[in-house]
Amino acid sequence: MQVDIDMGTTSAGDVATLDIEELLATRLLVQGNSGSGKSHLLRRLLEQSAKWVQQVIIDPEGDFVTLSDAFGHIVVDANRTEGELIGIANRIRQHRVSCVLTLEGLELDDQMRAAAVFLNALFDADRDYWYPILVVVDEAQMFAPTSGGEVSEEVRRLSLGAMTNLMCRGRKRGLAGVIATQRLAKLAKNVAAEASNFLMGRTFLDIDMARAADLLGMDRRQAEQFRDLKRGNFVALGPALARRPLKVVIGSVETSARSSSPKLMPLPDKPEDVEDLIFTPDPEDLARPAQPRRAAPRPRETTDIMAELSKSASENEMGEAPERSSRLPPMSDEDKEAWIAATLMEIADQSNSAFRSDSELYQDFLMRGRMKRISGAPLSMPDFRLRLAIARSGADAAMQESEAWQMALSLSREITDDLQGVFLMLVKAALSGEPCPSDAAIARAYGTHSARRAARFLSYFEEQGLIIVHTDHFGMRIVAFPDLDAQTSGGNPDGPADNTEMRDAAE
Repeated sequence: MQVDIDMGTTSAGDVATLDIEELLATRLLVQGNSGSGKSHLLRRLLEQSAKWVQQVIIDPEGDFVTLSDAFGHIVVDANRTEGELIGIANRIRQHRVSCVLTLEGLELDDQMRAAAVFLNALFDADRDYWYPILVVVDEAQMFAPTSGGEVSEEVRRLSLGAMTNLMCRGRKRGLAGVIATQRLAKLAKNVAAEASNFLMGRTFLDIDMARAADLLGMDRRQAEQFRDLKRGNFVALGPALARRPLKVVIGSVETSARSSSPKLMPLPDKPEDVEDLIFTPDPEDLARPAQPRRAAPRPRETTDIMAELSKSASENEMGEAPERSSRLPPMSDEDKEAWIAATLMEIADQSNSAFRSDSELYQDFLMRGRMKRISGAPLSMPDFRLRLAIARSGADAAMQESEAWQMALSLSREITDDLQGVFLMLVKAALSGEPCPSDAAIARAYGTHSARRAARFLSYFEEQGLIIVHTDHFGMRIVAFPDLDAQTSGGNPDGPADNTEMRDAAE
């Protein structure tokens, strides 16, 4: 059933329509600087489609809670335990109730964690409840950032994984992502790239205009028009909107946000006793605890400190203690490379290595380098992640020198860093003709104890066109790599995580 909703008017004066059924299959990205009218656009979309499709809104500022009075949305305060949020999300899907998850009042880390838990619960719902839902995420750059910023790596990975699930694999589960962002440059590319419909508003920064123009298929000169757009005006493109870029003026809305843009107001007349009014202390002032005058400096990254210590130690050896330097000559490039390979294997072979964060393992790596008196950081953080993923895959030197493996490394750059280890482990099994790893082995390679997530990773790789998953006549799973002309042999998805457990199970 095709349902077209009214989003406003086009530059030609015609009605600007949006096909809801097509939107559910192709997703939507809204971009515009602060004050461009993004929230107004989202509100128009939500109001016009409320009677046609279930809605879930991830609301960082609590602006959309007013939808509850007019359209019956349930307001969910995110200040709850993870178990409570998961239970609420499951019942939201089961009973097909529209809701607003308000994150207002939480710190950024807690906002990202709560949103991730809620989105993952929607994603993990039982197949019987995969009804279509319009999932709207305002300020999406907060939940799918290009870099960690001030939040921990664990929270960033959790939030980015949830957003990736929504935009990349949510369609099969009935989840249609609608994400809005102020800065395209701050939004993870693999999340933004999954949208097929776009509404681009007023944008001033060159980097954001360039990305917006690239998504819309425009050249550099055409991108300049984004600077001239008025508030509430957007350029629309996509199968649910228009086949060619089309200027749209968003229509009016029934509800309003609790917050609004500031308006100029004349100042009141100055009271005669203004000094007494201002400087006379209130009893509450004396009861308030004293606030620090200066914020505590942000702690430096441990990796930076380790690098400086390594550099300092090297300088001391060269200047202050020449006799010790003569006893421990600097490593040659060949020796350093051999040490890096051996150290990465040691770290990868640790029993809990997969469940420790990359930053923690990197600090361990730098400390080992310092003990060997290697100056500076032997590897950068991105190189360390990739080399560690290769070490964990189990590929030997001969395989790593093959053309197929080099092709696999090139393909691995198309996916997020956290999934490279899983992908290369599957590649190694395919090139060696080994059985397909079990769900437990795939989950452990990612650093989780949840074997259910393994199927999601395989589905994601398959949607990206990297692999083909099928079963043999015994029901064993096989993963094939079309670009490498290789495939694994049949493996039991429900098998143990490694060969040791398999032998123990057989005995």
